Formats: sequence, C-alpha cells, structure tokens
Amino acid sequence: MLTVDFARFPVGLGDRVLDLGCGAGRHAFEALRRGARVVALDTDEGELRQVAGMFAAMHEAGEVPDGARAQATAGDATAMPFPDGCFDRVIAAEVLEHIPADQAAMNELARVLRPGGVAAVTVPAWLPERICWRLSGDYHNVPGGHVRIFTRAELEAKLARSGLAVGGHHHAHALHAPYWWLKCAVGVRNDDHPLARAYHRLLVWEIMKQPAIMRLADRALNPLIGKSIVIYAAKPAAGAADTGGDPGRVRRAPAAAPTAPEEAHAAA
Repeated sequence: MLTVDFARFPVGLGDRVLDLGCGAGRHAFEALRRGARVVALDTDEGELRQVAGMFAAMHEAGEVPDGARAQATAGDATAMPFPDGCFDRVIAAEVLEHIPADQAAMNELARVLRPGGVAAVTVPAWLPERICWRLSGDYHNVPGGHVRIFTRAELEAKLARSGLAVGGHHHAHALHAPYWWLKCAVGVRNDDHPLARAYHRLLVWEIMKQPAIMRLADRALNPLIGKSIVIYAAKPAAGAADTGGDPGRVRRAPAAAPTAPEEAHAAA
C-alpha cells in the first residue's frame, strides 16, 4: 500500500533514491521495481534485515530491472552517513512524526538531496490524527510513538526552512482513518475485537482486490479524512527545469552528480 503517488513523483532507471525511515520498505520496493538505485535507511535493524531479504527475493524473482540495485542501511535521520547532494529523490513516509528533532531531520533530507532533486514527505494528517490522540493515549504514548501532530502549514514551513521549495500536496488512505478511530475506541492492542477484525478484513480485501467502488470512495473522502498528507518539495537548482514550477508535477532531469548511493555510503 503506497502513500506516495509515483505518477506525481516519477522514479526511473538509474535514479538514486533514499527511502528515509523505510520501515517495512514498501516505497523502497516500488522504487527498485522502477529501476532505481535504492538506499533504505532506518534505525530498526530487525526491519532492515527483512527489507534486505525482500530486496534479495525480488532479484531472484526477476522483479528488478537490469542496472537497478538496493541496500538496507542503519542510520540516524538527523545525521545521515551520506555526502551532500547524492540522491535524486528522497522519500520520507510516516517518519517525521516519530522524530523529536524533526527540523534537523528535514535539514538532513535537504542536504543529501541534489539540487533539482525532489522529496516526497508524508505524515499523518491533522484531523484523523487528532481524533486518534483524543480517543486513546496508547495510540501514541508508547516508545517510538508519535511525538507530534503536524498541520500542513507547519510541515510546509519547516520544509521551506530547510531550503526546499514546497509544491503540490494530496491526502491518502481515507478508508484507513475510521479503522484507526475504531481501534483507538476499543483498544489499540485489542486485535480480537469483532468490529476491528471485520474492518481489517475489509481493508485487506480492498488492498488485494482494489474494487472500483472502494477506490472511488477513498478518492472522494481523501480531502476530508485522508489518514496521511503527502507533500512534494524540490531542492532549488540554478534553473527551474526540474520542477516546471510545481515539485508535485516534477519533470525528469539529468542527475547533477555522479555519486551512486553505494559509493556515497562507502565514502561516509
């Protein structure tokens, strides 16, 4: 289940992509399928081992285009082990809400992005997240849990403060918001509650089958209760050819620096 819209965030053969705070790796896997040279960065070494295993399985299954490659790397989002400007694309999906020093992480994101490169940043949207916090302290008050609720204005201001030019945005996963409200109401760890189990089965069916009626419902509800907000932002270059004026509708441009992610990591 992708949160970033790859139609608005094009990734192709040879692009150097960082999945910052990769978690289970869903966006890193998609970037690899599209032919990118991917680095999946996280602090959780257990998750990184699973991500690395999935990278290997994708290669064995023939899902990876020639020239694409990937690695899983442990690292701190506020002090990344990469040189300046070594990535064409950076994805930070559902990670900044976990980081106390979020501005430092955004500054690092901007540092490792090449001039003209584009970032896709997603966080829980304000209204669905506020409802979850009101319904349950256990939802966020856990080790490694959410430490803040972003408004779009706050997130855009912090990205701009890091030196990025903020462009388009959209919401995603509206059908998931009621599930989390239900979970918060009955107990976030109460997976056996019949209502929570029934809604979870509905979401799994929607993800696997992608029925048209569910896609239409999700699209219609996203502006109102989309669980996540996605913001696209570009690192300014000497010219404006990379973004065409809107980082959310980025056009492909030649890479500005030759350093590959693997070489970048080795040089750090």
